[in-house]
Amino acid sequence: QVQLVESGGGLVQAGGTLSLSCAASGSIFRINLMAWYRQATGKQRELVASITRYSSTNYADSVKGRFTISRDNVKSTVYLEMNSLKPEDTAVYYCYTESGPVRSWGQGTQVTVSS
Repeated sequence: QVQLVESGGGLVQAGGTLSLSCAASGSIFRINLMAWYRQATGKQRELVASITRYSSTNYADSVKGRFTISRDNVKSTVYLEMNSLKPEDTAVYYCYTESGPVRSWGQGTQVTVSS
């Protein structure tokens, strides 16, 4: 089992910056993929960005050039730096990991971008 604890959400004006972090504990030695998803009210959960153990990254088109995902394998933590935020980035952001066959989700953290 992998436990995930997210932090860093909040309220920011359009054009601003927020940073999210997600610390993993438990069976962390097997974590390969770490990712951030988001779910806006009334919409499906969508992938924002992912990063493998070897730092290969993937981004949703809507955030490319504005968001940066990174990870610290020693601390078993994944980060999401969000710049040039837009009101449409408003959502609950969820941390996600794949550790062997085990998929784990964080509890979610609210990000609200005001116009």
